[in-house]
Formats: sequence, structure tokens, C-alpha cells
Amino acid sequence: MDFIELGQTAKALRKQKKVSQQLMAQHLAISRATLSAFENGRPGDIGLRKAIQIFDYLDQQLCLRDKSPFPTLEELLDANQHNS
Repeated sequence: MDFIELGQTAKALRKQKKVSQQLMAQHLAISRATLSAFENGRPGDIGLRKAIQIFDYLDQQLCLRDKSPFPTLEELLDANQHNS
């Protein structure tokens, strides 16, 4: 997953929770413009610490895993959805 996909995922999760950018930004003590930039693939002021805070707010966590030559179930499902 690259930084653009991280932002898109955060945006989708935020919308699922029906939280506005303004409210989320206020709760995280960041600007709405910064959050918007992250969600739209322009990292700007978003570093790893803020990205972790964003996903924590959305009840998610970022984690590392060992690199594998095999796709994960998630990756296979995503590929299947894109091919449908």
C-alpha cells in the first residue's frame, strides 16, 4: 500500500463513520486542509506519527508484516473487485 492508498483508505473509513473532515481534524488537532491533502494523496504535513493518529481515530492500526512472494487474501479480494 502506498501513501496515496493510505489517504484514500482513511477517507473511506472516515465517511463510513459519518465524520466530517472538520470534526476529525479538530479532534486530532490538525488543520482540515492537512487532513484533506492526506486523503487526496498530497502528504504535505502528514508524517508517520500523524498517519498513526488518523488511523487510531478511525479504530484501525498500521502494522508491518514480513514481505511474502504470495498475495494476502485482502490483495486477492481487491484484485478480484477491480477485475469485476
